[in-house]
Amino acid sequence: MARTASLSGFPEWLPQERLVELHVLDTLRKTFELHGFSSIETRAVETVGQLLRKGEIDKEVYGLSRLQDDEGEDVKSDKSDPNALALHFDLTVPFARYVVENAGYLAFPFRRYQIQKVWRGERPQEGRAREFTQADIDVVGDGELPFRYDVEIALVIAEALSALPIPDFRLRINNRKLAEGFYRGIGLADTAGVLRSIDKLEKIGAEKVAGLLKSELGATDEQAGLALELASIRTEDASFVDRVRALGVKDDLLEEGLSELEQVIQAAVLRAPGKVIADLSIARGLDYYTGTVVETVLVGHEQLGSICSGGRYDALASKGNRKFPGVGLSIGVTRLVSRILSQELAAASRTVPTAVLIALNSDDSWSAAQDIAAQLRGRGIATEVAAKAEKFGKQIKFADRRGIPFVWFTDDDGKHQVKDIRSGEQVDADPASWMPAEEDLHVRVTTAG
Repeated sequence: MARTASLSGFPEWLPQERLVELHVLDTLRKTFELHGFSSIETRAVETVGQLLRKGEIDKEVYGLSRLQDDEGEDVKSDKSDPNALALHFDLTVPFARYVVENAGYLAFPFRRYQIQKVWRGERPQEGRAREFTQADIDVVGDGELPFRYDVEIALVIAEALSALPIPDFRLRINNRKLAEGFYRGIGLADTAGVLRSIDKLEKIGAEKVAGLLKSELGATDEQAGLALELASIRTEDASFVDRVRALGVKDDLLEEGLSELEQVIQAAVLRAPGKVIADLSIARGLDYYTGTVVETVLVGHEQLGSICSGGRYDALASKGNRKFPGVGLSIGVTRLVSRILSQELAAASRTVPTAVLIALNSDDSWSAAQDIAAQLRGRGIATEVAAKAEKFGKQIKFADRRGIPFVWFTDDDGKHQVKDIRSGEQVDADPASWMPAEEDLHVRVTTAG
């Protein structure tokens, strides 16, 4: 039966769906930690001034206030007040604030991962929720950050996504220096404006983007044509370099961007073959990106939008003359899990963590059953004890309804048996040594097909 959400844009999972989400979260966490990223968590609220200082997304921010002030009068959130509080809409801006405030306690380059909920007031649809979970990794330096971290971040994300029960994916990578240098080289001074227009390419098409470039930025037909020709370049190797240079544009920033993007793509060809492409249409809408920019799509599910995005930012965090450049990527966990569940791409092996139900001969046996359960749990076997001594058939049906695979019986003589209710097989068992098969010990998430 299809479920309807009581509050649109705020997803809630059934237990078996939550097990799939936990598998995704645990997989990401393990991968990030294997690469030396430390976990942090920032507060859910920031000041409006902090949230809106980079990029124009004020319509998406949820203001925060109490319903009444101390005098009992209604209180309304005022987003025009920079000191008003609001829920964070991503994890990058709060992380920048965290780095500045804790710089004296951090060892740089600082490698962090962060898995938290965020809130964004946009129109709910598949892949877009108002409350959702993100998983971010970033490396931040003090004063400088070697470009090699841009390469490493892309490879870590490719490894993390490859471990998830999702379809094939592609990291689409560009470089803002490349794009801005090219626009500057063809005489378009408002490079940020050009980037914003190019960022709309997949939504509105090349013809309308060309119209925006000409009407809003004063581009000539030739300039608009060159900007769109650059955006059309996509390669799975470093051949994009020659294709860009063939357009005949000269600029030092362009050359710097070409070199940086070439390094990322060459490393990906070697270490993550087939997972990364150079896509010179990628712009990223937020203003704080300064170099590498990334968007990621699922092959065959491109209409879902980007499932992982981010890039290099050199001026997002600063403290006086001290700057903290960084590079990071953010995975849209809720977007991914929603697609996994809606398309039945993966499923949990059972609906509950419990592997064993201890059945009761009589209500007086409950305490002894708890002792057996403690022995099983001591060896990592998730165990429940029946609440009352119903007929064994009813207790077995209860286990079946809950999705518990094994039922444990103890007779009056203290002899133990365990029944696999899926196969009907029942064998003698010792609570001090019995173990289920490895595949039954824990909930597994398996990919369909």
